[in-house]
Amino acid sequence: MNGARYLNAPDLRPPAGHYSHAVCANGFVFVAGQIPVTPAGERLVAASFERQVRQVLANLDAVLAAAATDRSRLVQVRVYVTDMETHWPAFDALYRDWIGDTRPARAVVPVPALHGGVAVEIEAVALGG
Repeated sequence: MNGARYLNAPDLRPPAGHYSHAVCANGFVFVAGQIPVTPAGERLVAASFERQVRQVLANLDAVLAAAATDRSRLVQVRVYVTDMETHWPAFDALYRDWIGDTRPARAVVPVPALHGGVAVEIEAVALGG
């Protein structure tokens, strides 16, 4: 064992591939990329961009809670968006409301496509709980 703790959020659908929702190591929680999939497993490809973002943020909250931490302890967030020009203002407003006064480092990466045709994916690093 390498000292890392691998975990999956009990309120989310188990990962579809060979990975964990998060890995806790050395006081940090590394959250795998979250896409807009409901806890029941519905992929929100046809949903509005805003609905997709809200689901991704809810999934991120669920993973952080499973790791005994929360969004106030985020230190880094990486956002992948398929259409920056169209979606960026909506994303930034939703994110600002969700994150509140916390100001983790953030990168936004425009990508041509994401797994399963979704429009947004977020991965993050937080301090452990």
